[in-house]
Amino acid sequence: GTKKKNIVFLGSPQVAASVLDTLLAASSSPDSAFQVAAVVTQPPAAKNRGRKLLPSAVAQLALERGFPGDLIFTPERAGEESFLSDLKGVKPELCITAAYGNILPQRFLDIPPCAGTVNIHPSLLPLYRGAAPVQRALQDGVAETGVSLAYTIRALDAGPVIACERFSVDECIKVDNICSCASLRDHLDCYAKAVMQVFDTVICLLKSFCADANS
Repeated sequence: GTKKKNIVFLGSPQVAASVLDTLLAASSSPDSAFQVAAVVTQPPAAKNRGRKLLPSAVAQLALERGFPGDLIFTPERAGEESFLSDLKGVKPELCITAAYGNILPQRFLDIPPCAGTVNIHPSLLPLYRGAAPVQRALQDGVAETGVSLAYTIRALDAGPVIACERFSVDECIKVDNICSCASLRDHLDCYAKAVMQVFDTVICLLKSFCADANS
C-alpha cells in the first residue's frame, strides 16, 4: 500500500481534544491516507488554584488514546530551536492547528514541505478573526456562525479559506453557558466534520503535489 502521510496536530483545550480524537480515529483506519505523527500542545499548567501541574486537555486525550508520550511536544514557544528540530525530525506533510494558543513563527510554517499548515477556526472567516471568536459572535447576536478551515500565514487568521461549515445559532446558546449546553456538542461536531472535509481537500492537494514531484 502507499505510505501514509505524516500530519502533526497542534491544539490545547477541550474543544481541540475533540478534533484530535476525530483525527486519531480516522487515521487508524487501514485505508486512511494520513497518520498523526506528533501532537503539539501547551505545557502543563496549574489548574483550580492548585499547585499541581496538569497536562492540557489535548495532551491528556493523546495519552489516554495510547499516543507515545515522546511524540507529544509542549514547547513554551513555537520558535524554540529544540522544538523546531524535533518537528523537522517528524517530517510532517501537513500541520493542523485548532485553538493551539501559541503564535507560529515563519520558521515553523516553512517546515511542512508542500501542504503547509491549516487552521480550524470557529467562525466564518474573515468574520471574527483572532481571539474569542465564538463569544464575540454570540455577543453580536448573530443568527448563523460556523467553522472555517484556512491556510495559516503570519498574519492572524488571514490566510486563504479552504472550506467552511455553517450552522444556525441555537436559542439556548448564551456566552455565559456556552460550555455547558448541548449546542456546544453540535459545535464540536461541526469542528470534526470540518476537519474531515479539509482532509478531502488536502489529500487531493498532496496527491497532485506528489504526482508533480514524480513526473
